[in-house]
Amino acid sequence: MRILRHKIFKRRYKRLDKFSRKRVDLSIEKFYRDPFDPSLRNHALSGKMNGKRAISVTGDIRIVFEEHDNYVLIVMLDIGAHGRVYG
Repeated sequence: MRILRHKIFKRRYKRLDKFSRKRVDLSIEKFYRDPFDPSLRNHALSGKMNGKRAISVTGDIRIVFEEHDNYVLIVMLDIGAHGRVYG
């Protein structure tokens, strides 16, 4: 699996506090090992975000991504609070 980070993802990641960045890093490591680990709550999105997926980092922080070729390539698009990334 290859994971790319979109410039928006990178910019918003840098704005997170140190604790949240650590949680994100741990979640991405877990995602790399098993994208469907139950703790990540990997799920498809609908509506205007149809075709994208999301995982949970914490109770409120989500990572929105696109999956290509059956998880050969992942593009992490956005990260942030539930209401902001889905809003």
